[in-house]
Amino acid sequence: MSLNEPPIDSTSTSPRSPSTAPFPWVGLIALASAVFLSVTSEMVPTGLLPDMSRSLEVTEAQIGLLVTYFAVTVVVTSTPLTALTRRVSRHAMVVAVLVVLAISNALTAIAPNYEFVVASRVLGGLAHGLFWSIVGAYAGHLVPKAQIGRAVSVALSGGSIAFVLGIPIGTGAGHAFGWRLTFVGLGVLMLIGAVVIWYFLPAVDRAEPVRRTAAADGTRARRDTSIVPVLLVCTITALIMIGHYSFYTYIAPFLIDEFGVSEGAIGPLLFGYGIAGVVGLILAGSVLGRRPQLGLILAMVVTGVAVAATSLLTGVFVLGIGAFLVWGAAFGALPPLMQTRLLHTASASFRDTASAVYTTAFNIGIGGGALVGAIVFDAFGVARLPWVYVGVVVVALVLAVRTDQITRRRELSSAL
Repeated sequence: MSLNEPPIDSTSTSPRSPSTAPFPWVGLIALASAVFLSVTSEMVPTGLLPDMSRSLEVTEAQIGLLVTYFAVTVVVTSTPLTALTRRVSRHAMVVAVLVVLAISNALTAIAPNYEFVVASRVLGGLAHGLFWSIVGAYAGHLVPKAQIGRAVSVALSGGSIAFVLGIPIGTGAGHAFGWRLTFVGLGVLMLIGAVVIWYFLPAVDRAEPVRRTAAADGTRARRDTSIVPVLLVCTITALIMIGHYSFYTYIAPFLIDEFGVSEGAIGPLLFGYGIAGVVGLILAGSVLGRRPQLGLILAMVVTGVAVAATSLLTGVFVLGIGAFLVWGAAFGALPPLMQTRLLHTASASFRDTASAVYTTAFNIGIGGGALVGAIVFDAFGVARLPWVYVGVVVVALVLAVRTDQITRRRELSSAL
């Protein structure tokens, strides 16, 4: 993980993907549609916080904790479920998780009370964790190594489109027709998405994990050297997500209380944030992806500065919202850069396991961030949340630079 890393070698290929094969646009777009639905389902409560709070007669912080319950379920179950289903077709698993997510959203829509909503979100978390343990590695298996950054950006574009369209439309529909209708619509779309995946996403073969077996001379196979770097990438990922979701989970009350916007304006503002995220995603796939470590550092720096500016400029609406959109663009680049860095770091045989660990770290960040945000929100008010974010980003940035130094020393030692 070097800041001075050379561009990715375009002649390098993965074991299963010949470099001469055409870029699998149709399959990756199908995968992106599943990502779109999964992210929309996970995050739509953030835009419906006031509506769900009033309807279920609980505090907004408790609604925010639905994100935590969802994420904690992912953290606890994603790696075990990935291990238990290792012999099941990845293609079939993507279809299955969409069906389970459809059931989860339908149950949320008919929930008579808060506790029932929590249970329905836990069910969704089970499927969501398994899905995210699959999706990154799946995109990587479809293409040569040199195209992993591009493939991951296409697949994860569904997440950015969720912030552009899914969450704002779900929020707007919830404000206009009731939040339950939003979850009904999501359930229907999940079933349609399962059909799309079944027909358009190609199946993939996976490299078998390297086993530690005795050689003829009595020596043992060397341990996969990518494990430690993968864990470092995942730690940085968890920190970034803790910072982000400590603030973003409560973005609706922040915009209402600090900027003075109406509830009806939340959807359009989240739409603008999502558009900015698409810009960041494009930059990650076309410019920054060839040097993902440098791109990661730059995106983290811009994210921290933009969040601080958003907090400081709430009294100047145009500038404050401008900073909010810059934050959206910078953060939009972070998930594909982190996923790309992970897949370049992990050996081909370790990618599925690395993706499961990454999913766990990512969701520790989401759940932990929502929990930290709820505590700070209740104790000190929503205005303090951006500064929690900035502080955590600074810690993640220091660790990323330090990790780069450690990894370069390991590479030098291995070369000697």
